[in-house]
Amino acid sequence: MEPLLLRFFATIISMSMTVAAAQSPEYKLGNEKLIKVLPNASLRLLGLLKKQGRAEHGALRIAVVGGGCSGLQYKMDLVDGPANRDIMVVSSDVRVVIDPKSALFVSGSELDFSDDLQQGGFKVKNPNAVVTCSCGESFAA
Repeated sequence: MEPLLLRFFATIISMSMTVAAAQSPEYKLGNEKLIKVLPNASLRLLGLLKKQGRAEHGALRIAVVGGGCSGLQYKMDLVDGPANRDIMVVSSDVRVVIDPKSALFVSGSELDFSDDLQQGGFKVKNPNAVVTCSCGESFAA
């Protein structure tokens, strides 16, 4: 084969490998020491993921953002999977993804769900929260 043709194929292969590497997100695997999903939350999340057609690869994203009465609050979304730099934890058959900054605030937490009429919904039991507001929606660490 001609040297020019060999260089051409090597360049094409190199470019396709670079594109593939850029498209595949790099994330870390964590464990339940970061966050643990309790059975009630797992059942509810698995149902929601299935309903949205994300049962195979979907995940719950938990983020800590500024706001609420006490200064910080949780933001939860169903997503297609982990993004770059995320930490993914599989707990009770549910994938949970957390960005590194939020992981500092939720380490050791448990996610539960209650269908109580007044105080129902997903609740994070966070051992790092030094102050929580009376409504339970925000915290300070």
